Amino acid sequence: MNIDSIQNGVVIDHISAGSGMKLYELLGLDKLDCSVAIIKNASSHKKGKKDIIKIDTEFPLNLDIVGYVDPEATVNIIKDGKLVEKRELSIPEKLVNVIKCKNPRCITSTEQELDHVFRLVDKEEKIYRCIYCEARAR
Repeated sequence: MNIDSIQNGVVIDHISAGSGMKLYELLGLDKLDCSVAIIKNASSHKKGKKDIIKIDTEFPLNLDIVGYVDPEATVNIIKDGKLVEKRELSIPEKLVNVIKCKNPRCITSTEQELDHVFRLVDKEEKIYRCIYCEARAR
């Protein structure tokens, strides 16, 4: 398989195998008007298998989304065909409008303009709870 290198854009690497599509959806990459390559189950010395996403344009990447899906992923910024920045991630303490509260009694169900805000309550288990109703994110 041959995937061209990118000249200006972002490469999200070391994504846990199987998480690439979730990241693609949450980042809204389907709305971009550029080439986006998703490589699933690529060989990795570090993880055994991994997913990779290559985005052939510069755009404002929400690092909280990437950290939420896989805090061990790395984000590489490419300019003029060269790696100019490599960002290590961590699990975010707070998520705003990344996931939605599923509790039908939550105020976010009736107040449509209200942000969906979740806070990290258990770092080991990666558990988030809604700040309004304390419902657990799924």
